[in-house]
Amino acid sequence: MGDFMHVMTLYSNPECPQSHRVRIVLGEKDLTFKVQDIQNNERNEDLISLNPNHSTPTFVDRNLVLYESRVIMEYLDERFPHPPLMPVDPVVRAKTRMVLHYIERDLYGLLNDIGSSGEKKSSQAKAQFKNNLMSAMDFFQSKKYFLGEDFSLIDCSMAPLLWRLPFYNITLPKNAKPLISYSEKIFDRKSFQENLSDFEQEINTFI
Repeated sequence: MGDFMHVMTLYSNPECPQSHRVRIVLGEKDLTFKVQDIQNNERNEDLISLNPNHSTPTFVDRNLVLYESRVIMEYLDERFPHPPLMPVDPVVRAKTRMVLHYIERDLYGLLNDIGSSGEKKSSQAKAQFKNNLMSAMDFFQSKKYFLGEDFSLIDCSMAPLLWRLPFYNITLPKNAKPLISYSEKIFDRKSFQENLSDFEQEINTFI
């Protein structure tokens, strides 16, 4: 009975794309989970007791506590293998991890500067973000999703960033139609639609 009643908990910042991508993975796995919203700068004693960094996302599965989004995502894919979000083939799996590293470094890695109060620093980060996004255009020319026909952790990671482009005041050029088409596909997925926070629902997309 205890296992039957067990529900995983995600401590999630409703504005944070890192939290958002974990929610998408949970949705893809069709898992029952509880979301505990943590607002920016909110002090939550339960979260502090679980995670000394008091950071989101933080994921709790029985006695296991994880608090890095990539770690949480890969754990969920291994713990609940259907549907798979990482390729089985070791070569394609390695390529997927390389793309995830690129997304972490060249896209997510710019978000703090994009949100900077310094106008020059923010503008430079937005321009770099846009350039980095456009440099990946070849991936969208002939494939359904980022690396092929199957939805993966890469797409779970791209979705929150693309959804937030209007919030970041980043406008795509006319030659970004393949990227916009790709965005439409991932925004239409049930896992995306059903796991938007109230904040995320209010963001208008560029579609």
